[in-house]
Amino acid sequence: MSKTILFYRVDELFGEFSNFSKHGFWIEGVHWRTVEHYFQAQKFHDDELRNTMRNVISPMEVANMGRDRRHPLREDWESVKDDVMRFAVLEKFKQNEGARELLLSTGNSRLVEHTKNDNYWADGGDGTGKNMLGVILMETRTRLMASL
Repeated sequence: MSKTILFYRVDELFGEFSNFSKHGFWIEGVHWRTVEHYFQAQKFHDDELRNTMRNVISPMEVANMGRDRRHPLREDWESVKDDVMRFAVLEKFKQNEGARELLLSTGNSRLVEHTKNDNYWADGGDGTGKNMLGVILMETRTRLMASL
């Protein structure tokens, strides 16, 4: 059985796997500071709001903006959010060599975002969460390995 790698905070081991890690990337000529910036901005159709979010410095601040329900979510958000995350994570690792090498170095290890703060993207802190970010990172690793 492969080993499990836990990650969560950007300043800890494997922090590069966090959506808050400062590994920017370009999408259609537009620079995004972090995966969190891109992901949160995609929740909305309002281009002005997206641009404002893109220019916020702090990933935590942009996460809070994305959770603010005073702005209406796009109607299809629940059905597209996983693919939005897949796209952003893939671009992050394609465009950042150091982060890509770290991801590839994990081999076939199970990657788990470990926090009680999230039951969807993480493991819920006790393993009962869906760990979708970990799943997407493992999918991304497989895609990157196949392209070598």
